[in-house]
Amino acid sequence: MHRSKNQFFKQAVGIFWLTTSLQIHADSSLNPSINKHQDTFESAAMKIWDWAEVGYQEYKSSELLKNELRSNGFSIQSGVADIPTAFIAEYSNGGPVIGILGEYDALPGLMQTASPFKEIREDVDAGHACGHHLFGAASAWAAVVIKDWLVKTGTKGTIRFYGTPAEEGGSGKVYMVRAGLFDDVDAVLHWHPSDSNGANAESSNSNKSAKFRFKGISAHAAGSPHKGRSALDGVEAMNMMVNMMREHIPQESRIHYVITKGGLAPNVIPDIAEVYYYVRHPRREKVQEIFNWVVKAAEGAALGTDTSVTYEVMHGNYSKLPNHTLQKIMHENLVNRGGIKYSQQENEYAKKIRKTMFSPNRQIGDQEKINPYKSSHTYGSTDVGDVSWVVPQAGLRTATWVPGTAGHSWQGVAAGGTSIGLKGTKLAAQVLADTAQSLFENPTLIESANQEYQERVGSNFKYYPLLGDREPPLDYRN
Repeated sequence: MHRSKNQFFKQAVGIFWLTTSLQIHADSSLNPSINKHQDTFESAAMKIWDWAEVGYQEYKSSELLKNELRSNGFSIQSGVADIPTAFIAEYSNGGPVIGILGEYDALPGLMQTASPFKEIREDVDAGHACGHHLFGAASAWAAVVIKDWLVKTGTKGTIRFYGTPAEEGGSGKVYMVRAGLFDDVDAVLHWHPSDSNGANAESSNSNKSAKFRFKGISAHAAGSPHKGRSALDGVEAMNMMVNMMREHIPQESRIHYVITKGGLAPNVIPDIAEVYYYVRHPRREKVQEIFNWVVKAAEGAALGTDTSVTYEVMHGNYSKLPNHTLQKIMHENLVNRGGIKYSQQENEYAKKIRKTMFSPNRQIGDQEKINPYKSSHTYGSTDVGDVSWVVPQAGLRTATWVPGTAGHSWQGVAAGGTSIGLKGTKLAAQVLADTAQSLFENPTLIESANQEYQERVGSNFKYYPLLGDREPPLDYRN
């Protein structure tokens, strides 16, 4: 039954994928260069979805995008910032430098098929629950479209694609910022998959994470417990103290943790235990303050349980700094392009998958709308934040998922493997290309964006990464 149902939905998805593709190609009002490269980058998105490579292990995904960009006339720098899967692709004939960000890492444990029912894939151990396969493909697609336009019109400009790995907890962009790879960029554009369409001036939470490792002494839990010291007791004592902290930290803060090592047998006192913590707040200074308090809780827990503790900072992200000058241009371009219409087959698919959602906050049909422009804040975090503090940026979201879908969910993986995801991908590529074109045609907009950026960061701002001078954690997903 499992096999036959999976085969059925693969066939069904393939049918309405083909139908949608024909409808899009037939629309003569769309940029011819967008249509010219559509098959290439839709295929790339689906290959990356299928591979589902996690952070810093995206070897096939990054190589695929490099090859497509190289074949379209971009020069390639591989392995930048000491990260094997990070790269820069550039086309330049002078002029302003506009960067486009592209991600391609999957999330562990979300091995979903394209079925509208929960149906685990057995050939991978991760899934694109945040849609980064679409993110990377659409951004590369937009870069190629802009390159074609620069060549055709003779406009002076440099379009630079940043292949940025390990956004999910690996802070790949932070190491690229730290390495100075954005120092000569005039503006950066990006996007993200979502269940709706919008281009808000969005801020986010800063974030710092670490793994706390407790070391104790093993002993028989029944025969000689007095000879042991439980590392797990240290972890549990730390967690209890941190949970008591929650009453005394600002309400905008977020602290989450998961025990990654806790022992293997109840009758053996664990000598090694580990807990992984995230600390978030809108202001990076407050994140560091709360993180220091968490460290004190770890040290107190070790003292109280007669164990020892060390910690390793895993990643750190700045909050995202909005730029209204760029963001309003992107919003206008999104409004001009409009939302996304479903075919009959896509509507049927959407209704089925919607039944599996917990308390969805949007309706089918909302993907046709564009959210009004506003300033907003998300309590999540992204390494785009660090980029935004060194260069003006603007981003958008498009409806690559069925309205009501939560990020980091199996429903996001599923829709991202269908034509629903690809429609949002094309819309994102169009708006990114439109916005880059607007900036190249009107360099004074870039000057205004940089003036706003300088006013926001202040004259005394000096960038330093929250993760310090640590090397990229290339094995953090192992």
